[in-house]
Amino acid sequence: MKKANVFNLKGEKINDVKLNETIFGITPNDKVLYDAIILGRASLRQGTHSTKNRSEVRGGGRKPWRQKGTGHARQGSIRAVQWVGGGNYGTPVPRDYSKKMNRKERQIAIKSAYSHKALEDAVIILEDLVLETPKTKEFIKILDSLKLTDKKILLVAKELDENLILATRNLDNILLVTPEEISVLDLVGADYLVATKEALKEIEEVLV
Repeated sequence: MKKANVFNLKGEKINDVKLNETIFGITPNDKVLYDAIILGRASLRQGTHSTKNRSEVRGGGRKPWRQKGTGHARQGSIRAVQWVGGGNYGTPVPRDYSKKMNRKERQIAIKSAYSHKALEDAVIILEDLVLETPKTKEFIKILDSLKLTDKKILLVAKELDENLILATRNLDNILLVTPEEISVLDLVGADYLVATKEALKEIEEVLV
């Protein structure tokens, strides 16, 4: 059975906790996980890119010169794609990038992401996460004690109090979320999953 170390805010190991096998102990399904990553990245795209094709640009209603006898190449419109100010060909148009995935696949994907973190020993549990002040340097001391200063961290707390939000919001390597907000992209993009004991319990209750 997979276990994770439990630390206090001074970086001292208190004990360890058993991780739920049905979440952190499955054999990761990398194909479904890959599909979920593609879905997550696609959902971030607005799809509002737009260019005008030949039928949408203004002007060019008549043939610029007669077909033969001018010495010029034949042209049908000054708004053809080869003209300056002409329409575009093969360029982006508005579209919906969203993809679909059924609920079972979504669950397998996020469990696979959790299991990868457990296999990498990248799951760290905190006894609690109560900060006395909203100062970033106080939270940096906690990271130093856990030896996570330069790591990308997905920090999961059951409730986001004001001190915690203010102390972490200026740190680029910290993503602070609640258990219900965790996504596959968040897990895959983090070097470590750091969660409080209460948050871990809620994660397991949601996914079991």
